[in-house]
Amino acid sequence: MRIVIDILIVLSILFALAGVVGIIRMPDAYTRMQSSTNVSTFGVLGVLIAGILYSIIYLGDVSMAIKLAVLIVFYLITSPIAGHAIARAAYRSKTPKTPQTIVDKYGEDLEDE
Repeated sequence: MRIVIDILIVLSILFALAGVVGIIRMPDAYTRMQSSTNVSTFGVLGVLIAGILYSIIYLGDVSMAIKLAVLIVFYLITSPIAGHAIARAAYRSKTPKTPQTIVDKYGEDLEDE
């Protein structure tokens, strides 16, 4: 079971690395934000799941596993909402998009308001 925990941690590290590469390589603030939000969510989830497994199997501490499970739920709720709020604020403050951006569904929705 230790191998599964190690694999989850290594996958989390790879997701974090992919997030860093995404932030560096993406052309504008919106794609950078999307890349970092998605990748950080998966990176944190891997570490938290590994922590749950470790606390149950090796430490025998179910209360710690419950706390980590609550953290997973909290992170799954707050991370996408925070990413959306940041993107919305960037859009409303007219942060420039890359010239390759063709579709602007958010702008179409704002026209209806």
